[in-house]
Amino acid sequence: MEYDFAAGEILLLNKPLDWTSFDVVKKVRNTLRVKKIGHAGTLDPLATGLLILCTGKYTKRIEEIQAQEKEYTGTIRLGEVTPSYDRETEVTERRDISGITKESVVAAAKTFEGTIEQVPPIYSAVMVDGKRAYDLARKGKSAELKSRAITIKAFEISALEDAEVHFRVLCTKGTYIRSLAHDLGQLLGCGAHLSSLVRTRIGDYKLDDALTVEDILEIRKKLNEAANGSNS
Repeated sequence: MEYDFAAGEILLLNKPLDWTSFDVVKKVRNTLRVKKIGHAGTLDPLATGLLILCTGKYTKRIEEIQAQEKEYTGTIRLGEVTPSYDRETEVTERRDISGITKESVVAAAKTFEGTIEQVPPIYSAVMVDGKRAYDLARKGKSAELKSRAITIKAFEISALEDAEVHFRVLCTKGTYIRSLAHDLGQLLGCGAHLSSLVRTRIGDYKLDDALTVEDILEIRKKLNEAANGSNS
């Protein structure tokens, strides 16, 4: 497959665990020597899955791509609460989950479907008085975040294994799956945090079609070989 990164390409990447979205952009920019590049929708470091990168003239399509429906799968850990609503921070509270059944989790999840008001996690990039919420949180400062309207098109529970809830979510732009996990735990009365997350789709773009970081390195290698061949 031939690429013209300067003119514009849409690259589907499978973001590795522990990488920030910016880490991926930086790696691709430096590896492929692309000047104009950006991503369409941030993924948290502890999430993996589909990250869409746009280069050249296609950077103008970032907002259009970000606005499309998103699909996630993952797991939620019941009975354990963390300040960041995921595994980034230590568990600060543990509660009994002996009375929780799959049926009760399914029923609770169903109540989140539709258009709802959601408060972002304090450990998020939301701006509060000119500063990122996560910067305030990491300094131990409190900040009041405003709720926002989002739409959960589906919140499906596929299994409950011990304390782990396996789920699939279809949602609109701006949805925090960490907040959804936290709020589910609050509704169930046992607390919860997001223990794993994979973004599997954005609009018609699918994770199954995504490249890995290793694939990007291979593309660079082939570009170098082609350039050397034309110069010989």
